Amino acid sequence: MALAGLILAAGAGSRYGHEPKLLADLDGRPVLEHAIAAQCSVAALERIVVVLGAHADAIVEAVDFGRAEPLVCERWSDGVSASLRCGTEALADAERVIVTLGDEPLMRSEIIARFVETPPGSRATYGGQPGHPVVLGPRQIHSLRALSGDRGARELLDGGKTIECGDLGPRGDIDTPNDLEAIRRSAR
Repeated sequence: MALAGLILAAGAGSRYGHEPKLLADLDGRPVLEHAIAAQCSVAALERIVVVLGAHADAIVEAVDFGRAEPLVCERWSDGVSASLRCGTEALADAERVIVTLGDEPLMRSEIIARFVETPPGSRATYGGQPGHPVVLGPRQIHSLRALSGDRGARELLDGGKTIECGDLGPRGDIDTPNDLEAIRRSAR
């Protein structure tokens, strides 16, 4: 398989509050469903895996995964590094993996499509600030083994190609209820 998609959605989202942020309503759908739909709309992604952890049962019950496959990371509480390893292990036969986040409902398929032909180590920037998607290849995936805790792949991308994506919209990740409300207001 040449190209796969990976959506990280395993964290507890403790800054959001007691309710799972990935199930919060945004335009009549759960937040996570927006992120999934964006990847599922990119035909070049041969396989898409959504890594779940906290609230996995409730998420599987409430979210339409389309052609994406939910995968529960048993060690999700060890941090994002564990979720990345779990997802990339499930996609071990992929040459490149495009990674996005489940709490970024403003991620659009047009943004993801910009990364279909980019080399491993590429990442998005928004107004010069780093963000997602990122593209992992064999070297970055191998290096994930050395990561622990809440360390993501950012340090593995140093020197990689950056692609400005701010022209297609803001980053828009959700950490708090105020973040979600700001996204709702901007959509109105």
